[in-house]
Amino acid sequence: MIAAEDRDENVRSALQEITPFSGKRVLDLGSGTGRIPLMFTDQPRQMIAFDLHRAMLAQNRLECNRVKGNWDLVQGDVRDVPLQSHWADVVTAGWAIGHMRAWYPSDWQAQMGRALGEMHRLVAPGGWMIILETMTTGSLTPAPPNPELAEYYSWLEQDWGFSRKVIPTDYQFSDIDEAAARTEFFFGPDLAAAIRNNGWSRLPEWTGVWSKRGDGLLSGEAA
Repeated sequence: MIAAEDRDENVRSALQEITPFSGKRVLDLGSGTGRIPLMFTDQPRQMIAFDLHRAMLAQNRLECNRVKGNWDLVQGDVRDVPLQSHWADVVTAGWAIGHMRAWYPSDWQAQMGRALGEMHRLVAPGGWMIILETMTTGSLTPAPPNPELAEYYSWLEQDWGFSRKVIPTDYQFSDIDEAAARTEFFFGPDLAAAIRNNGWSRLPEWTGVWSKRGDGLLSGEAA
């Protein structure tokens, strides 16, 4: 799925437009199988892929070895990262924090706030925090895929001061049958039906990129 996604490599371009990664210390929170590190295999001075799940990190390591990469892997919770304050020039969180909106429906702001507080603590003064989340799959126009994520996105912007840019990250498959078969297990039968009805071998998708510059304040400090 990841191999077919972002056919035009807009994610990498969007990240580089915010800040060059060359020569920087980069911390990728919720790194999963290494999607963001794989975009910058030889640019950062140092990169850490950080994830809660050992199985994700095991695959991340395989991907790192496959491309002869040179980033470190650390296991842990994004709400409590075992690194010194202001360690990173760039802190990314790709398709990771948003899951907490569903995991913690009654206190999502408190739980997500801990993760966002860690991002603010870890980024160096003048560095950048970048969050990527879905803005829907299978639509010709971008929008949050549900009211819960819409609430989270608005909170990111209004309460935390992140700025949003939306980019297309279309999937490209060899044909309509492959597009329907490979996406149904993850997105469900409704999207598979839409793919067939619209004749999509290129499946439209949108991604939100939220960014904010670090001000040097630690989590909990007043501005």
